[in-house]
Amino acid sequence: MKFSKKALLKLKNKNKKLKPDKYKKLKRESLRGSVKGTKERPRLSVFRSNENIYAQIIDDTTSNTIVSCSTLDRDIKLKVNNGRTCDASRRMGEKLAKLSLRKNITKIVFDRGPYLYHGRIKALADGARAGGLQF
Repeated sequence: MKFSKKALLKLKNKNKKLKPDKYKKLKRESLRGSVKGTKERPRLSVFRSNENIYAQIIDDTTSNTIVSCSTLDRDIKLKVNNGRTCDASRRMGEKLAKLSLRKNITKIVFDRGPYLYHGRIKALADGARAGGLQF
């Protein structure tokens, strides 16, 4: 039985059975539908794992990654002993802003993905703003 995206989200809201991976995909696609990056204003996409956090600036018109950064990068890893802290995310946001300003990118669209704007995601966004990015 095939459902539309809206119908599946309504089913989830009514506490009907829906597999977690299917719901996660729907949630990501529902946000991604409203967030698109252009050449003038690319998208800052964030992925958060249990140990680290990764971010990349993407131009969706050509599907190219312009800048990428993670807590596994050497300069961040030397300053922070653990990649799952808000401090590591903030430093990574500042480094990402510095790298993007070198490529003349000042305005971006923030794509938090399926994650809440809280904790490490918020720290990364605050670090990017402190580094000079506007969103």
